[in-house]
Amino acid sequence: MIEHQKTPLVYIIILTWNQWDVTFECLTSISQVTYPNYKVVVVDNGSTDGTVESIKKHFPQVEVIVNSSNLGFAAGSNMGIKYALAKKADYVLLLNNDTLVAPDCIDNLVAQTYTLPDAGILTPKIVYAGKNAQIWSAGSRCHPLTLDAMSVSQRRSHKLQDCEPRPVDYIFGTAMLIRREVVERIGLFDESFFMYYEDMDFCLRARAAGYKLYYVPTAIVQHYVAASTRNLIPVRYYHKAYSSVLFFRKHASGARYLIIVPYRLGSAIRTLIRLIRQQQVDAAKAYLQGLKDGLKGKGGYREKIYFSE
Repeated sequence: MIEHQKTPLVYIIILTWNQWDVTFECLTSISQVTYPNYKVVVVDNGSTDGTVESIKKHFPQVEVIVNSSNLGFAAGSNMGIKYALAKKADYVLLLNNDTLVAPDCIDNLVAQTYTLPDAGILTPKIVYAGKNAQIWSAGSRCHPLTLDAMSVSQRRSHKLQDCEPRPVDYIFGTAMLIRREVVERIGLFDESFFMYYEDMDFCLRARAAGYKLYYVPTAIVQHYVAASTRNLIPVRYYHKAYSSVLFFRKHASGARYLIIVPYRLGSAIRTLIRLIRQQQVDAAKAYLQGLKDGLKGKGGYREKIYFSE
């Protein structure tokens, strides 16, 4: 454990939208971390299940920002980030509410910032909850032509001897440690994205500004994965489609645009065929509507749901 006087202040930012039972587990895990200098702020996106009251009752040390409506991931996260920076945070750790943090996770992440001065954003090893041998994310590479996120080899990522951090191109908002100066230089998340792709957009902007992104395998976070959307599949597919159009329109240019357009069209067709074969007709309709709205620059579903990736 690092001595307190030598440690930067880390603000942990958690978005919630109902799911008090899941959030309770997350906050309980955080209460057991060994890092000595951190604060927790929960940004609640209009929960109606008593989440805010329960947090104040069971975790009075947690700071809570209450939104009257669902702002989505990007806007909700921005509220937490602005609050943390105003409180003199050196780092902000974005964390989904459906995660469990290992006691030494933050220690291991922050320790790497001393040896990696060019690191703007770091991610822990994110494993499926209850399945520590199965990795959900170890950071991703950016395909040089299509800009797609390509998963890093999970077999290599989980070798016991693989303890050294390594550079990656994309880090997901599920668990993302951001250096203060990155936000001060490139700004907040783009709130055009209600959900999905805002983290990839942020990573591209950070890299363009000269910062590097690192995966830290010694830091561990467990993830329940889409805990709040298991019964909201059409909404999830709508936002995946809508945000994907915004993302690729924003970052595709020149010759790359000529590659991305047919590639994304083929990907969309494959997704629609798969959903129809799985008899997910509502999801297919929502996905198609998301594509249409993205092309028009007009989003729907925007205030219906906040969900975890």
